[in-house]
Amino acid sequence: MKILALVGSNAENSFNRKLLLAIKKRFTRHEIELAEIKDLPLYKEKSATPAAISELANKISNSDLVLIGTPEQQHSVTSALKSCLEWLSSNEHPFNGKKVAIVGTSVLAQGSGRSQTRLKSILASPGFGCEVFNGDEFMLGLAGQAFDEEGNLTNEKTLEFLDKFFGEVETWYQKVSE
Repeated sequence: MKILALVGSNAENSFNRKLLLAIKKRFTRHEIELAEIKDLPLYKEKSATPAAISELANKISNSDLVLIGTPEQQHSVTSALKSCLEWLSSNEHPFNGKKVAIVGTSVLAQGSGRSQTRLKSILASPGFGCEVFNGDEFMLGLAGQAFDEEGNLTNEKTLEFLDKFFGEVETWYQKVSE
């Protein structure tokens, strides 16, 4: 499976980037490419599509599955991710028919539960038309303690649940792609 892992943060030291890199390292049976949003322009209604947005849209279109890593800010997704999604749902529409799964981490104990719920709501809006995985959710809390110096997840129970989550995503993808 060809997976585009979208870093839903514009932070230089993003824990969600670390999470997506750890997933890429762990699930080598898939071709996983990271895509950044940190340098994308803010959405401007009725504006021409910037080249960087068109490039990201092409990467999404050419993937089998989009894996979005979302942090939680003020009980929602980051403004950078929301802006990116506004460009993509208004100007390009690469999510139409695309399979999407969501993961996330936060420095707070509850992880990214609220932002994942909010992101699912956003992805149900007109202009997307994607299929979102709604099984178990991977929302890692206390991100500052979750990774070692090399960016590896350190808790064995977390890794076991990540394996379970990813197995469910793979099974779901096969079913909805038939």
